[in-house]
Amino acid sequence: MPSFAVTEPVVPNEAVEHTEQPTTRMRLDIAYDGTDFAGWGKQPSLRTVQGTIEDALGVIFRRFGAVPSLVVAGRTDAGVHASGQVAHLDLTDAQLISLDRPRRGNLRGKRYDGPASLARRINGIAGLEADIFLSRSAIAADGFDARFSPLWRRYEYRIADNASPRDPRQRNHTVWYPATLDVDAMNIASDELLGLHDWAAYCKPREGATTVRSLERFNWVRNEEGIIVAELRADAFCHSMVRSLVGAGVFVGQGKLEVDRPVEIRDERSKGSEYKVMPAKGLTLVEVGYPADDDLAERAELTRSRRDPLD
Repeated sequence: MPSFAVTEPVVPNEAVEHTEQPTTRMRLDIAYDGTDFAGWGKQPSLRTVQGTIEDALGVIFRRFGAVPSLVVAGRTDAGVHASGQVAHLDLTDAQLISLDRPRRGNLRGKRYDGPASLARRINGIAGLEADIFLSRSAIAADGFDARFSPLWRRYEYRIADNASPRDPRQRNHTVWYPATLDVDAMNIASDELLGLHDWAAYCKPREGATTVRSLERFNWVRNEEGIIVAELRADAFCHSMVRSLVGAGVFVGQGKLEVDRPVEIRDERSKGSEYKVMPAKGLTLVEVGYPADDDLAERAELTRSRRDPLD
């Protein structure tokens, strides 16, 4: 193999100038029907929520540098829905300024809001029949981080048991369960689960990631439609935790588990086969709670310090 002489002096690492462009952080509020998505995270050859939005960003910013990447509050699995998902992205000055140029139409005296137009443009690319919709795009408050700033995430899970109506229009968002469930027993069991604990027995393990979480709310109600709805809120959820907890609750409601058994399973920290993880289609991320703007940066720093990067 021929050798090549070095013709230019090597610049020491400390002398290398970094010309990283300044950016402005944007917050996106997102809803989607997860039925036809292979989850949130971008994957080669698969349709995902992140991939769909970033493809639209590629069209919008095609003349303004690299496509910005999304950072999300909660990475939902394949088939899971969202009505209150939150993400952020960082735009260069050129990308941000490009949004201030109205594409067409008469504003009729209205002030044009460039950052707000990003959501409209993505929705326009997605189309009127899309299974994804951005309700808002705006410049984020200082210190905002969609992933690390939240205080909590809230999910709902819908079940139609034998005492519920079976509405075919809701078949992609409600699990039809072939038994009559005891909601009172399910509430007794779920109430005992609250608090800060290690949820390894209810999580799909990820190497190097913590399974310690604070479960703040877990309750069941049969709503006015007759559908059983579980509500769960925690500082964060590890992989499959919500659907596992719901599965244990369903087995209590069916009489297959005693009301105190879900707590025992949690404390044993060993995932067995006493309950089944429920299907994804009944689950929706409905809300992400953030602190006041002045506390966003502090919250993000606190979360980073106690949470493994893989988590």
